Amino acid sequence: MEEILHLLAQDSRITTEEIATRLGKPVEEIRHKIKQLEDDGIIVSYGALINWERSSDNKVFAFISVEAVPEHGTGFDSVAEYISRFPEVHSLYLMSGSTDLQVVVEGDDFREIARFVAEKLAPTPGVRSTATSFVLKSYKMEGILLGEGPDDHRLAVSP
Repeated sequence: MEEILHLLAQDSRITTEEIATRLGKPVEEIRHKIKQLEDDGIIVSYGALINWERSSDNKVFAFISVEAVPEHGTGFDSVAEYISRFPEVHSLYLMSGSTDLQVVVEGDDFREIARFVAEKLAPTPGVRSTATSFVLKSYKMEGILLGEGPDDHRLAVSP
């Protein structure tokens, strides 16, 4: 099953038939395994990795370190669950180290994110403090280098 996951992680548009061919397995077997992975919540979603810096629809991202107060019996889960419901939250992680939660937030501009922190995140019950760092430039996302574009394999033409 890990081979299927690696292929889908590299290209979510790959067809079941292509996966079956690459792995030398019957298409029905691959289709069944993918369905099982989806039902088990291992495959959560299929999507495209967008380099927003190259898009005309600019997005601003910020990484916000959150110190939180754990609750008896649930630890940080209840605070994290509350924060994760905000539509501005792109990703949320429980961390080891000096902060408890790492929140990735997206917005249309810096002010929108600042407003989110001041009006929604900081006043959240269980949040002790926040520290915001804005993303200035992305170099690599989800294991993919974000260079100048696809490699140009054409040969140079000279007169």
